[in-house]
Amino acid sequence: MSTLSITKTKDNETLTAVISGRIDTTTSPELENEIKSDLEGIKKIILDFKNVEYISSSGLRVLLSLHKTMTASDGELIISKPADMVVGVFEVTGFADILNIEK
Repeated sequence: MSTLSITKTKDNETLTAVISGRIDTTTSPELENEIKSDLEGIKKIILDFKNVEYISSSGLRVLLSLHKTMTASDGELIISKPADMVVGVFEVTGFADILNIEK
């Protein structure tokens, strides 16, 4: 069973989400809904990935969608502290060249 935990905080125009667990076909809709439900007035999204142990192609699709949404509104999406395994997925898929990743 896939589990995902999302803890969100808002500070002015910044939404920070600490994410734990696996982002896969089962949990990626939850991630997308949780983040997109709080985008009003947000200019920066920080996704803390230090406790994300796995990301699938459906999770990558959510990140790409969020990236496009933020870019279209002159905002920013930051992936913070991803684990080495997740960084490897970003590098293999080319997402390391698209996303703003802060190790």
